[in-house]
Amino acid sequence: MAVELPTPVLQAAKTLWEYHHIYDPLAKADLIIGLGSYDLRVADHCAALFHQGLAPRILFTGKSGNWTGNLYESSEAEAFAHRAVNLGVPAVSILIEPHATNIGENIRFARSMAGEHIQRVIMVTKPQTQRRVRATADAQWPEVTTLVTAPLTRFEDQPTTAYSLEGLINEMVGDVHRMRIYPIKGYQTAQSIPVSVADAFEFLVAKGYHHHL
Repeated sequence: MAVELPTPVLQAAKTLWEYHHIYDPLAKADLIIGLGSYDLRVADHCAALFHQGLAPRILFTGKSGNWTGNLYESSEAEAFAHRAVNLGVPAVSILIEPHATNIGENIRFARSMAGEHIQRVIMVTKPQTQRRVRATADAQWPEVTTLVTAPLTRFEDQPTTAYSLEGLINEMVGDVHRMRIYPIKGYQTAQSIPVSVADAFEFLVAKGYHHHL
């Protein structure tokens, strides 16, 4: 979706986009966890990892959030599971957690469903929420090894008909704000914020991208 924004805004947004990326090297795990959202490409990626043999089960988690209240007929988790089944994942290999409304709940509720013998999980999320997932998982599920990944989507291709470029920028700005305040509350581990990222954050807030603060 092409939206004309000033070049400095786009440059600052791309700085945050890169900062939020993790893309851990992947290895075989006990469970793939797909975090629900507006982005069905996450479900596609979970299915692809399953078919590669990286884990024997997928757990989809999510009720609805800021962008999906009217997007699906069911919960995010159920919509993602339906997509994965259509991509050849057996329904018996899918767990559904349909109650979480934010990343903290995604991880806590998934942890509760996963059982006691989980040692390594692959968490699949949107490209721009990887760092927040990493920080949250390390704080709230520290006893397992968490590998974080996402679809390999370009910044220009991340907006959809249901999710605008402006929404993407607001989300990324809001998550940098959470990197600053959530460690104090115990929700996330502390994350280093480079000067270039802090400058981009302040610039975008000043330009009005503050709706997720």
